[in-house]
Amino acid sequence: MYATIRVPGSVKARFEAVKAAGFDGIEPMSHMSQSEVLDAFAATGLKAASVCCDTHWKKPLSDGDPEVRKAGLEGLLQALRDAKAYGASSVLLVPAVVNKQVSYADAYTRSQAEIRKAIPVAKELGVKIALENVWNQFLLSPLEAARYVDEFESPFVGWHLDLGNIVNYGFPEQWVRILGKRITKLHIKEYSRAKRDKLGPYAGFDVPFLGGDNDWPAVMAALDEVGYTGWGIAEQPGANSPEGLKTLATAMDKIFSS
Repeated sequence: MYATIRVPGSVKARFEAVKAAGFDGIEPMSHMSQSEVLDAFAATGLKAASVCCDTHWKKPLSDGDPEVRKAGLEGLLQALRDAKAYGASSVLLVPAVVNKQVSYADAYTRSQAEIRKAIPVAKELGVKIALENVWNQFLLSPLEAARYVDEFESPFVGWHLDLGNIVNYGFPEQWVRILGKRITKLHIKEYSRAKRDKLGPYAGFDVPFLGGDNDWPAVMAALDEVGYTGWGIAEQPGANSPEGLKTLATAMDKIFSS
């Protein structure tokens, strides 16, 4: 995931570091300079694994202000256009944010209404909208996540499953089996419940691959069961140097072979 890379330098320099570490692709953010990103892809031979929408937190599709929702929809449409330009088959989207001001019910109906507006563009471009499970107090069970996707009745809406985000409140292998063919992409991320309990929820992410509570053999077995063969994208601390990127790539090879 491009947003996690802390190697200094240009877009091309960061792509080169990712390539040298042994990765096959990268997930750029939307709203980057298309020409810079395309040049970096061409120079390195990396593939676009996905595109992450850059506006979904700042301009959520669940916001009570219709102008904010309108801006969020345009952000999603730009992400779809960027994905098409880079050859990515999906866009990562946080569908909604529930908080004191935005109720769960409103987040559900507002976000679905806005996503439906984007489906014709997704279909035209041949790019899927892949919804991610994040700590947004929304779609907290795999059964509900599956229902939310199914209600669109469109092959252009799927799920971008973040395996690390689930560990705080569930078991990733269970989500894999329930979401099944709805899974479009994966974020590979580690999480430690022990560190969470000692230092707070977000501290749980501050562990290396294979140092947390993801049962990777169980997750890989579940992915095999549902026939998933797509991208696994690192969203993990440590991408702050060429050596750190190499460590991540080596650990991911171990995860995928577990």
